[in-house]
Amino acid sequence: METQSQSGREASFVARVIKRCGEDKGLAARLRRADNPATEYQSWEFLADCGIKLDYAAERLPFATVAAYIAKAKLQANGSQSLGRAIAACFEDGSQSDQAKARLRRLLACDELGELCRILRPLLTLIDSRGQTLDCTCLLKQLRQFASAAHKGDDLWLQNIKAQWAQEFYGHKVEVESQAEAEEGA
Repeated sequence: METQSQSGREASFVARVIKRCGEDKGLAARLRRADNPATEYQSWEFLADCGIKLDYAAERLPFATVAAYIAKAKLQANGSQSLGRAIAACFEDGSQSDQAKARLRRLLACDELGELCRILRPLLTLIDSRGQTLDCTCLLKQLRQFASAAHKGDDLWLQNIKAQWAQEFYGHKVEVESQAEAEEGA
């Protein structure tokens, strides 16, 4: 379950990356390399300054992946597309495209965070090249939830996150937060 402070952490991180990349081209260049294991260390000063535990990959990788996407896409504001919707929108036939379905299936086959981030790297490049802009706050939340579930071995929660991506892809927005709030109130 996500607390309000966790939700705010993702949003403030995304806003900070967007702002700092616009002000500091050197930082933007270092953050563009944050999703590559060989050059990721170049982003560590910024990530540490943001309070990210560098020695804990389950925390570091989601932030590094999203920071790299923001820097590469040269975002000036957070986007609005969910990951699943953006994948479908990259192809002329949308969710009916065999290529789009193959990319989604590969994403859904991931069971560990390192693998997921490796698969996301070219996928995020494709999304940017096709003019789609992701809701980075939502993506960061999902990556952090995936990391937590994978670390705990919680297969049910992993499947829930993957189901969100699949439903977004096929055009049915998941209202997980609203459902969780409704269940709490009952």
